[in-house]
Amino acid sequence: MLGALAALVIFAAGLSAFVLVLLIAIGSMGEKPAPVEQGSYLVLDLSANFTDAPKEMDLGALAREDHEVIQLRAAVRAIRAAAGDSRIKGLFITGSVQPAGLGSGYAAMRELREALIDFKASRKPVQAYLTSAMTRDYYIASVADDIALDPYGVLVMPGLASESMFFSDAFERFGIGVQLAKAGRYKGAAEPFVRNSFSDENREQLQQLLDDVWGSLTTEIATSRKLQQVDIQAIADSEGMIMAEPAKDSGLVDRLAYRDVILDELKKATGRANSPLPFKQISLRAYAGLTSEEGSGRNRIAVLYAEGDIVDGEGNWHQVGGDQFSRELRALRQDDSVKAIVLRVNSPGGSATASETIQREMRLAAEKKPVVVSMGSYAASGGYWISAYANRIYAEPTTVTGSIGVFGLLFDVKQLAANWGVSFDGVKTGRFADALSISRPKTEAEMKIVQRSVDWIYGEFVEKVAEARGLEEEFVHEIAQGHVWSGVEAQRLGLVDELGGLKEAIAYAASEAGLKHDYRVTEFPRPKTIAEVITEAMQRLNPSVSLRSGATKELVKKVEAQLRALDTYNDPQGAYARLPYLLELN
Repeated sequence: MLGALAALVIFAAGLSAFVLVLLIAIGSMGEKPAPVEQGSYLVLDLSANFTDAPKEMDLGALAREDHEVIQLRAAVRAIRAAAGDSRIKGLFITGSVQPAGLGSGYAAMRELREALIDFKASRKPVQAYLTSAMTRDYYIASVADDIALDPYGVLVMPGLASESMFFSDAFERFGIGVQLAKAGRYKGAAEPFVRNSFSDENREQLQQLLDDVWGSLTTEIATSRKLQQVDIQAIADSEGMIMAEPAKDSGLVDRLAYRDVILDELKKATGRANSPLPFKQISLRAYAGLTSEEGSGRNRIAVLYAEGDIVDGEGNWHQVGGDQFSRELRALRQDDSVKAIVLRVNSPGGSATASETIQREMRLAAEKKPVVVSMGSYAASGGYWISAYANRIYAEPTTVTGSIGVFGLLFDVKQLAANWGVSFDGVKTGRFADALSISRPKTEAEMKIVQRSVDWIYGEFVEKVAEARGLEEEFVHEIAQGHVWSGVEAQRLGLVDELGGLKEAIAYAASEAGLKHDYRVTEFPRPKTIAEVITEAMQRLNPSVSLRSGATKELVKKVEAQLRALDTYNDPQGAYARLPYLLELN
């Protein structure tokens, strides 16, 4: 009885919190857009996670997230609109990017930065104020006409590093067996589960990728700051964490100033000197709500977002379900008002079967109307598989792409069960009838079947890329092997057509469809209804303990992120074309 009473109290508390969040969400839906005062500054607060797909109303996320989520395209559109808005006098950059999942990758940051460069072309001032700035923050802020750093601030810009967590020894210790079949000597996605360190091949490709991305970042920063790339590399190597004075002396920032000084300057610039009111301003999020989609014609260009792991079946939030996504493509192909399709890919890949299901619809769509791909921060493995047959592929220099390879990962719990006194037994009618069981390791004959399947899918992958990209199959096999490439290298190798972002992809699609300016952009998949959101939130409602301590929370997040990948391994053939989960460039 006491247990039931305690459970009831916990449920009631959770339900109350849910209702409160629901009321806040519904209330926020009815908020009127903030007005824009004449002479205002647009405030780009970087303290957010910039995602490709439009933000869904997720009541669970409202309770969990401690930072804002902003759609990248909405942010970019707002910044470019502000350049031509006579009410906007300038732009103020502050805060620190909060990357999460696949959001706020360096390719996304470049699109945001390009919009700021376009804003600067309007000759309106761009002011940046930094306190503790990471590489992403400084990369964005380096566009500004004037960069001020707090006298006790720091630029944490030592270079890029990629670190993985390895579970092989832990699995062995606890009695979890792992067997691997793969095609492609660079295919390192499964290494965290079968090794305790990077293979030489994986280390080699990651080093090349980091060098390419870092080179792109420092080149652009040097251009904006009128410095030499070698100077930026020198101070990064000598300082790592660049304190205020060295940052100023090296030309990375223009001056050192406290926040109140900058705010007073902005008050003066917006006509509120000596006023108790803050400077005239409007946040990027609020201003984005006032800007409309490009174009107003009857014809439509559909922007379809493939963001997240590619999984078999329907998928869920932050996943690309093969069945659900192919239905979206089919509907767009059959819709005569949709004159072109732009697929925005931000995915490390996943199920080979689901990737092929989506690619099939991409090929059919391309036979009927222009289909263009815009690659975001990640478009590798299955993410490249679904992209290959597009009429045109755009990528950013820092896009992680390629990784044309396949692997199969098989687990068993025989020893784990034995450690707890559990055993398995059974009967069967065929030699391989129990081959899918996790109660024992796979036999040599069974592993040959798995390897044969992996090799066949890899051969299909290579053949499709060669056909789609007009390349020799032998050459594709040479550059495939599971090797990840930066956007720059992918263009050089013929895997990508152009360097550019979503804006350029949409413009190309419009041109190919012969639309000129007579079109409007619509985004898919459609946002969920309030009823769907409430239903999903109620299904997820359960009491949980939240870890808030810094180091512990970060460790738990890393472990969860790595192991969560196993939930996406649902390909019916057990074959996967995906990146390591998650290839982090920090």
